[in-house]
Parts: sequence; structure tokens; C-alpha cells
Amino acid sequence: MRPGEERPVEGGACAAVFEVELLKLRAAECIDEAAERLGALSRAIWSEPELAYEEHHAHDVLTRFFQSERPAASWAVQPHYQLITAFRAEWGPPRGWAAPRPLHLGFLCEYDALPGIGHACGHNLIAEVGAAAALGVKGALESLPEPPLPVKVIVLGTPAEEDGGGKIDLIEAGAFKNLDVVFMAHPSQENAAYLPDVAEHDVTVKYYGKASHAAAYPWEGLNALDAAVLAYNNLSVLRQQMKPTWRVHGIIKNGGVKPNIIPSYSELIYYFRAPSMKELPVLTKKAEDCFRAAALATGCTVEIKGGAHDYYNVLPNKSLWKAYIENGKKLGIDFISEDAMLNGPSGSTDFGNVTFVVPGIHPYFYIGSNALNHTEQYTEAAGSQEAQFYTLRTAKALAMTALDVIFKPELLERIREDFKLKLQEEEFLNTVE
Repeated sequence: MRPGEERPVEGGACAAVFEVELLKLRAAECIDEAAERLGALSRAIWSEPELAYEEHHAHDVLTRFFQSERPAASWAVQPHYQLITAFRAEWGPPRGWAAPRPLHLGFLCEYDALPGIGHACGHNLIAEVGAAAALGVKGALESLPEPPLPVKVIVLGTPAEEDGGGKIDLIEAGAFKNLDVVFMAHPSQENAAYLPDVAEHDVTVKYYGKASHAAAYPWEGLNALDAAVLAYNNLSVLRQQMKPTWRVHGIIKNGGVKPNIIPSYSELIYYFRAPSMKELPVLTKKAEDCFRAAALATGCTVEIKGGAHDYYNVLPNKSLWKAYIENGKKLGIDFISEDAMLNGPSGSTDFGNVTFVVPGIHPYFYIGSNALNHTEQYTEAAGSQEAQFYTLRTAKALAMTALDVIFKPELLERIREDFKLKLQEEEFLNTVE
């Protein structure tokens, strides 16, 4: 039985559907069989949190995990893949496999932490979900009595989601080329097949003034801190004219060195968010005008520097999320309503950029705690034993959905059509091969 084909068995379509359901059960069994090792993998990452692009321990733990899988050498592992702390693990047909071209399914692992509070976004669990789902699909396909199916299961270790955008680096390096569908899942407070993660642009703003004695001759100075404060207040005033779906938030990182010295330098860091890449430049232009106005008012000069990468909004793929919901419900997952899903709070992720180059799904899952992400309480929850049940259940739902993609050609076609339609809506189709 090959992807896109139905094995000629008695009972026709019903028998084929039944066989896929049996494969899903086998995928879940494989994940359960690996539960202890998967939990140890997650704990090893959680116990030594590392910041973006510095995830050396997590990289080594994950690559060793796949290198030690049995049978020996079943995964082709490439450490330091394109980035020092990225990796690629691949299972599939042997080299030289004849046509048809294998279907390439990607499972993504994140593993960077937050400064000061560790894995408060649960990226240790994201790594575990990606690894577990990939093991489940591999195990299900290996259980078939026929020769290996023309499917490649690819695990990508994607560092630096919290800062920098490792997936964007990997896109630019060609790591997502030829992938057909990608899967990952993110810890949260509820189960949602999709949340409208928004586009994000960050800037560093530097004001340069002139130092002077603040008491003896302040008129000789140009106050860079005043410029920073004006910029902050300008943006606060702008909020009245901002769309309800726009977000602007920032900090004053540097405001001077001593009260009796007119600050000659100040620095702010700001994030701008909008529902789509079409709206983001509009918001960014308004905010940059606020920064420049503050410089003009104080006589300072200003330098505005954007981040290395913009995070794109996550494109929804309704066919894919419906399949995921159907499989999740079989496992007892209680999903929030579609209305709550489409109108719920969200953040930003570099997975959004991935959805502009390949169809993908980025569901959110409950981990047994009502703690909010990016808090000390969520760090504790992400490392708890209770989170393991929910994490592996989510991995099973992803694996089951991947099997649907493999064995239901009509689903794969709908996923691809949804992808093209969303790109057209974003006026982005001409930039994607």
C-alpha cells in the first residue's frame, strides 16, 4: 500500500479506512513504548535551560536520542544542521529509491528557553512532541508487511524561536525545501487546533544627545532620555488610533548613567504586532514616525534598526486542523470552539514563516495546569510529570493526522489547496516556488 493508493482488499474503501485506523493504534502504541525515554528527553532539556542559538546541551541530547534509536542506524542524523544548534534526523526509503518521489513529512522540535525563568514556554515539551510523533509514524509504517513506503519522516531541530527566528534561518538555508507538510505543537492552557498567531517586527531605537552638567549648565545638553520618554509617550498616545488587533510594547533599556549628567544616550526595544504581514508595515510606519518626532522635539539624533527577521502570521490550514481535531477527539482531547479558537489571544512565532513556504499545523495543548506561559509557574508545570500525559497524547494526535495525510490522497490535495488559497489571500503566492 503506497501513499495515494488503496490496497485491493475485500471490503474496498471501508477495509482501507479500517487499516489506517489500525496503523494509528500502532503509532500510539509506539509512543507509549517510548514514553520513559521521551520523558527523560524532555526533563534533560528542561533541567538545563539555554537561550536562543546557545542550545548546545539540548542539541546534543536530541541528536543522541535519535542516534540511539533501535534498530541501529534507523535514523540518519545530521548534527549542527545549517546552524550550530540545529539538527536533522531522517527516516525513510534507502538511498536510490525509485519513483514515485517519497512524501516528505516534517516534525519540528523547539528547545530554547527564556532568560531568567527557564522553560516558561514549555519548549522542552515541544521537542518531546516532535520526537514522539515522528517515532509514532515511523513505527506504524514499519509495522506494514510490505517493503518500506515511499515516505520520508524528517525531524528538524529548530533553535531560537524566542529570539532571532531559527526557523527563518533554516528556511533561508533551504532546510524546508521539498517538505510536503510540517507538524508541531505548543503548550498552552487549552487545546486548540489553531490560534491566530500574528506577524511581528521588532526594533531597537537609539537616541544620541549631548552630555552636560544637569545642575550647572543643563542648557548645554541634549537629553537623550527625554527623547526616549517622549517616544514612549508618543506611542501611548498613538494607541487611541490603533486598530484593536494591533499590539505595541517596549522597554527603555538604557536611560543614562547618573542623575547629574544629562543623558547623551538612550535605547529602547519595541515589538510591533499585527494580524497579517499586509498590516504590519502600516503599524511600523506610524511607530517610527513617533520615534522620529521625539528626536526632532529634543534635538537628538535617532537610529532605528529592525531585527534580523520579521515573524510572519501563522496561516491556517482548515483541512489539516479538522483532521487533527478528529484524531484528537478519538484520544479524548477536549478542544475549544472554533469561534474561541479564531478570536482567542495569541502571540507570534517563527512557525508563521514556515506556513508561507509549506503547509503546516501548530496546535496548542493543555499540560495539566492553568498557569500562564512566560511565568515561573508555567516553568514548573512544563517540567512536571503531569504534563507528560497531555504531551504524549498530543504527539499521538499529530502522528495519527500524519498517517491520514499519507494514506488519504484527497486530504493531502485539500491541504495543498488550502495552502495556495491562503497565500493568495496574503498576496504572497508570487514569492513562493
